[in-house]
Amino acid sequence: MDLGLSAVCAAAFGYLLGSIPFAVIVSRAFGLADPRTVGSGNPGATNVLRSGNKLAAVLTLVGDAAKGALAMYIVSLFAASAWLTVTPLVIVIAGVAGFLGHVFPFTLGFKGGKGVATAIGVLLMFSPVLGAAAIAVWIVTVALTRYSSLGALVAALASPIFAWWLLHDVAMVIATGMMAVVLIVRHKANITNLLAGTEGRIGAKKIS
Repeated sequence: MDLGLSAVCAAAFGYLLGSIPFAVIVSRAFGLADPRTVGSGNPGATNVLRSGNKLAAVLTLVGDAAKGALAMYIVSLFAASAWLTVTPLVIVIAGVAGFLGHVFPFTLGFKGGKGVATAIGVLLMFSPVLGAAAIAVWIVTVALTRYSSLGALVAALASPIFAWWLLHDVAMVIATGMMAVVLIVRHKANITNLLAGTEGRIGAKKIS
């Protein structure tokens, strides 16, 4: 198959896989409230956790993290086939499309999650070292500030730098840069709260 058409097919497959709304599916399976009706209204693991069901939250987190990575893996299986012309770039496209499918899923009216878990899964598939570096940045930032959102933002900004430093791959830099931009935009409310000093810290007690 032509490389351009293969890239389109990989992107379409990745987007469809990324559009699977695990937060909603898992919540329904456990008889929990729709995660879009509680907390921030974000269909992700954090809002599922607000239901009090940790297992449901973990399953959601794993599902969201796996979507983009699984898209990349499945596309890579066609490398020796005549069905698709699979190159490293085509595999990267499948992963980014999976991330975009999670953030803008047609299954939820294009209103999806913030994409942190899916992005981490994709980064780990790009390169385990790259993914580990992003996770390390998130952990250190959160440990120092107790702001989960700030950790995600700093890790997103650092990812393209790590991609260039560790991989020297322009496609990886562009891919991580695109995901970083989307992550920052999806965290717009968190950025506003951080600047105003009203963002919730991990472990902080709520005042009733």
